[in-house]
Amino acid sequence: MSETKQAINSLNNQRMTIRIGRNTLAFTAIASGEENLITYEPYVVKSGVSMAANLREAFKGADFLSAGITRVRILLDTPVLMTPVELFQESKMQTLYYHAFPQASQDAVFFNVLPELNAVAIFSINRDLKLVIDDHFQDVQFVAALTPVWRHLYQRSFTGQHNKLYGYFHDRQVDIFSFQQNRFKFCNLYETSRMYDALYFLLYVWNQLMFNAETDELHLAGNMPEEGRLVEELKKYVKKVYVINPAADFAESPVSQIKKMPYDLMTLYAKER
Repeated sequence: MSETKQAINSLNNQRMTIRIGRNTLAFTAIASGEENLITYEPYVVKSGVSMAANLREAFKGADFLSAGITRVRILLDTPVLMTPVELFQESKMQTLYYHAFPQASQDAVFFNVLPELNAVAIFSINRDLKLVIDDHFQDVQFVAALTPVWRHLYQRSFTGQHNKLYGYFHDRQVDIFSFQQNRFKFCNLYETSRMYDALYFLLYVWNQLMFNAETDELHLAGNMPEEGRLVEELKKYVKKVYVINPAADFAESPVSQIKKMPYDLMTLYAKER
């Protein structure tokens, strides 16, 4: 038996997490024991094949999926429609989501409530993919991938008195957001895999929000294109640019030592579980 499977077999009824991106798939769980070991297993996704088919294939060989786990959390990197909590109606969320994202009109729609931000994140999952998940697990929880990041960075935003803009890079995209009191001041997603595109989007939002280049702060996290060069270029226009270091951010959590684990997954296990 592999070390991974031994760890998974000692889960002690913990909930496994499957993170699903557009072209990525990974499995994470906490094994019982004194060290509360977190096991992370990325899966090599076959290009040109649907994610549902990739997950079906994963069930044939991935240790995580052959250990008899019945409780799972699905962390979905998928477009999100953010709605003020006072305007949210569950009966209308599907219609609103399909209107905002017509390409997802055949998807199943879910939502996460963010009470501290007075917002509801509406998101979706491909129905074939959901069917594969429902066929293999009894207890399924769906979570938008950015939910733990929003919650964590919202709490961080209370440090200091100046405005903060956040950029989280993942899956060839950048989520850019800012908070004001107990609400989102801005929240949007941009497709980007090139440094100059990322530079443009960040500075465009910065100027749109009329932030001060001398006193306000720009915080970056995740897998940035040409990180050093991007930060260098940003500092030509914004004085206070910071890169969030998971090893410092989550110093007391073992997730900070796991290489290539996405920041949203790190945040989930370090702050929420």
